[in-house]
Amino acid sequence: MKKGFTLTIKYLSFALVSGLFLMSLGCNKDFDNTLPTSFKNDTLGVGDGSKRVLYIILDGVKGSVLKSLAPTNLTQITAKSIYSYDGLADYQTNEITNAGGWANMITGVDVSKHKVNTENFSGFDSQATPTLFSRVKSVYANTRTVSFAATAAFNDNLAADATVKQSFADDAAVKTAAINEINTNSPSILVAQFHSADAAGGNNYSTSNTTYTNAINTLDGYIGEILTALRARKTFGGENWMVIVASNKAGGPSGAANSANPFVDASRNTFVAFYNPKFSRSQVALDPNNLPYSGTAPNLVCTNTSRNDLVANNTTIGNFGTSGDYTLLLKVKANHSSVGGYPPFIGKTANFANGNAGWVLFTNGDAWNFKANGTQQFGAGTRNFRDGLWHTIAIRIYTENGTRYVTGYQDGKIVGGPFTQTNGSWTANMTSTTPFTVGNIVTTESTVSAIDVLIQDVLIYNVALSENDIINNMRKTKFSPTDAYYSNIVGYWPLNEGQGSTAAEKTGKGPLLNFVGTNIWKPYGDLAPNVSASVFTTAAYTAVPNGVDIPLMIYNWLNIAVPANWNLMGRFYTPPVNLPTN
Repeated sequence: MKKGFTLTIKYLSFALVSGLFLMSLGCNKDFDNTLPTSFKNDTLGVGDGSKRVLYIILDGVKGSVLKSLAPTNLTQITAKSIYSYDGLADYQTNEITNAGGWANMITGVDVSKHKVNTENFSGFDSQATPTLFSRVKSVYANTRTVSFAATAAFNDNLAADATVKQSFADDAAVKTAAINEINTNSPSILVAQFHSADAAGGNNYSTSNTTYTNAINTLDGYIGEILTALRARKTFGGENWMVIVASNKAGGPSGAANSANPFVDASRNTFVAFYNPKFSRSQVALDPNNLPYSGTAPNLVCTNTSRNDLVANNTTIGNFGTSGDYTLLLKVKANHSSVGGYPPFIGKTANFANGNAGWVLFTNGDAWNFKANGTQQFGAGTRNFRDGLWHTIAIRIYTENGTRYVTGYQDGKIVGGPFTQTNGSWTANMTSTTPFTVGNIVTTESTVSAIDVLIQDVLIYNVALSENDIINNMRKTKFSPTDAYYSNIVGYWPLNEGQGSTAAEKTGKGPLLNFVGTNIWKPYGDLAPNVSASVFTTAAYTAVPNGVDIPLMIYNWLNIAVPANWNLMGRFYTPPVNLPTN
């Protein structure tokens, strides 16, 4: 018998990527914990002899709806599970299908590898991306694997190597077959695929569709019956079952319209639970404010004697004059190494210390200051922006009753301005013949020292955005013509080229920015508690359980060592329990 590695699970919290938090909750009435404190030796030909899997697939069951309904049996399961109502069926830009969701869950890879992006499985190559049944058969040839399906296409395309596979006319028949298998045979993997909820969803996968919610509640009853049969097995006390309940997809609008953010695409929101009576309750919930944010930005490293910065190729953009309303918005990530002096990081002035016209934002300790005409300024109080995290800064210049004001914002908060100044209004001349500069401006100020920043999404508007609009959009990272005030943008530099000596202005109204000094583009992939990621990476997708995770969890449970050449795409979730080794 081929032997895999022995999986030892200790009391651990999840080793989660950024964007996850672990929640230990109170317990509802749970299924009886009849697992022994030690397990029998291998008599079944599967790994250590005790590991088995019941895998229940619920087509079209949306995680958010299931959370709202809280049906009895699935709620009991979560009391002893690694589970999530925020799971992702798929994170590609294709329209998610039943077939694509199943393929993810049975092969452990996504559409980029298994090529299933239609319901007819066109392009699927089971040799290139073997299924769960094929993988287990290749390791444990005599293992009994069973697939019961309410949809013939599931078995026809994904269960060819199952020991037993049968397709049925409805979910009730699948339930009955699963119970009979549990009562009369000794399966090591039993897969049951149910389709009634997806059929009931139609065009409305929400709690307002009683046909849909009734179908989910019926399925919950089926799951209760199956688990009752499982616990009644004469050999159950010497077995170690992991029960997996997971949606293949959800329902609702899908595809290009929402694919830029898979977490708001209704068709991808799934429920996933890995249950065992020895597990503690561990919910993997999405924290949308703490997803990895990644990309490439200009790295502007400047001192008072050397510069690499971006300079506009005209001298008019960024002039705010002595009258008129404007808004400046930018995202900045400043390192947290020691900084002396008051190095500027964006502005339009020749020398901000000697009364020269123009304006500048410069570093003052861990905070920043805004200064105009070298005479009027305010600081961002105690708001730390030099902490290695991305922050959004805004300057709002506006006029009320003939008096001009300036207010500063950071990460959705007012941090300085006329409401905290004694002079009441701003009369400074904020126009200069020095070009608008992102990075360290030209200056003769002797106290200016080094600064090391990444800057992106620099916008200049020829109107004062409302305070609510500024605050509500400070997390925003992707601006488009459909946005309010977009027509008022006179300069928008995403600064995401990733290479080259120039940075483009997106609206066509403003000038190019040209590198002065070395053009350095630096990749980043960071926690972004102050920014909403608009470009999602693999790290962001793994913030919640995905369909591709499930085969990897099964292989580990069955003590199958997964070789690198299987090229699986899932991640492993460590149950926070203490199971004995065998």
